[in-house]
This record gives sequence, structure tokens and C-alpha cells, in this order.
Amino acid sequence: MTPLLQEKTHLENEHARLTHLRNAHRDMQDWLELTQEQDEEALESLEQAVDTLAALLDETEMVMLLSEDDDGQAAIVEIHPGAGGTESQDWAEMLQRMYVRWGNAHHCTMRVLDYQGGDEAGIKSVTLHFEGEYAFGLLKSERGIHRLIRISPFDSSGRRHTSFASVDVLPDVRDDIDLDIKEGDLRIDVYRASGAGGQHVNKTESAVRITHLPTGIVVQCQDERSQHGNKESAMRVLRARLYAHECEKRDAAKQAQYAGKDAIAFGSQIRTYTLQPYRLVKDHRTGTECGDVDAVLDGRIDQFQHDYLLRLHEQQRQG
Repeated sequence: MTPLLQEKTHLENEHARLTHLRNAHRDMQDWLELTQEQDEEALESLEQAVDTLAALLDETEMVMLLSEDDDGQAAIVEIHPGAGGTESQDWAEMLQRMYVRWGNAHHCTMRVLDYQGGDEAGIKSVTLHFEGEYAFGLLKSERGIHRLIRISPFDSSGRRHTSFASVDVLPDVRDDIDLDIKEGDLRIDVYRASGAGGQHVNKTESAVRITHLPTGIVVQCQDERSQHGNKESAMRVLRARLYAHECEKRDAAKQAQYAGKDAIAFGSQIRTYTLQPYRLVKDHRTGTECGDVDAVLDGRIDQFQHDYLLRLHEQQRQG
């Protein structure tokens, strides 16, 4: 989508949101007047109108918190398991499922840019692209280390295991942002794609790996059917990574958000998902907790995102 069409869609959505908010407020006032007559049906309708207005106000607050330049961009999400083999690879796949379900609920257009399956179960890595309203602004709350505590389905002794996975979230850089990427700074390797993908994918050297020599950043893509498609997707991820790299150097706050990402282990997690001996999801940055673990793993992470954005807003205001 071009920047002009993106801005048009954004303004249309804002207008529609404000219209719904105004109509909901008017409906609530109308039902409030009717309740003066002690009408039971009017009281029930008033409760529904209040709930509708409250939901719209929460949504509007979220939009107001999404004020950074990149918040309206599409998002590139990368998931990598920590040490632990199959156990961590399975956890990484559970996170992928969680974000895909979140994307479906938020009407995002999603596609897989790169996927490497695990040896026995789960994934070794995956790169996803989410395009939708405020995709990056909402998903940036997920950047960091996620910890899972559960009885391992891969342990015949039924022991409790702790697994880690790293999630990185990058804005899909707009075409109008100038990034000086020299052809001579790139090493491009092609290789045969691994894993499922059909006869064509597995028999031709369609997968692409690009190394940006000055920074050492490496990106790869093997999910498209053609080498050209994989190169285009890999360049998209490289642009996002280089943009994030520049932001880290310029912005100390953003650099702090990335700090410790390489240590996928104890003490560095942003959120813990406990399935045993009790059931709880806790965000260590905001203190937000949810006992409905199944709902969270099904993609209902909106409260965590809201509280993270609120905390970020408060930090920026105080700073």
C-alpha cells in the first residue's frame, strides 16, 4: 500500500471511530432518559450502551497512545527459540500461533517471510509480516524474551521445564525513508530451501541469505517460490533491521528496549507464562497478570499491549 493510500485509510478509520464514539454516547444518553420511567427493558439497554461506549473509549485511548512515527507501519516479527532443543522450539511455535491468532482477531493481513521447522517439533525460527492498522505500534510490546513454565510433553518422567524464546518486532520501513544500502556492502547467497515447501522449492536454489557486511546483519528468506521473491522479502527485512539499527544508535530509549535481547535465559524475560504448578501469565515490565492462560495463548494479549503502551507513555512524559 502506498503512503498516500495508507494515510487515506488511516483518516477514514479515525473518522469512523469518532463517529461510532459520538453515536454510542448519544445512545447512552437516550437510554438514560428512558430509565427515568423505571422501564426494565430500558435499564438493560442502558447497560449494553455503557459497555459499548466503554469499549470504544478503551479503543480510542489505545490509538492516542500510538503516537510515534512508526506506530502505523506494518510489522515484521521474528521468533527464535532459546537453548533447550525441542522444548524451546515447541514454545517458539506456540508463540507463533499466539501472534497469528492475534493478527486474525485484528484483521491483519499476514504472510510468512521465512520458516525453519524444528528437527522433531516446533520451529528453529520464523519471520512473519503483519499488515493492519497500527500493526507495529501494537506488536512492539512483544519485543523481548518470553518464558514458559510447564510439564514438558517431551519428558517421559513428567518433569517441569522452563523454556525461553526471543521475539523481535521491527517496523516495515516506508519507501519514503532513505536508507543508503550499497550493493557492494551486500553478500547474497542462494541455497536450496529446507523443510516442507513442495517439489519446486526443494529442488531449486530458491532460498536467499543476505549479509550486510558493514554491520554483520544477516537475513534470509525461503518461503517464496522464486529466488526473486525470496530476495525481495529478504531485502524488506534487511531494510527494517538497518532502520532499527540506526534508531538504536540515535535513541537511547530504544536502545534500552533492545538491551539483553541476545541472552535468551533467566533474568532477561519480559513475560512469564506459567502452566504448572499454577496457571498465570505475568508481564514483568508492567505487573499485568492474567489467569486465563489459554485465552492469552489464543492471542488475547490486548491488555498486556495496552498497559505496556500506557507505561511507555508515562516514561516519555516524565522523561
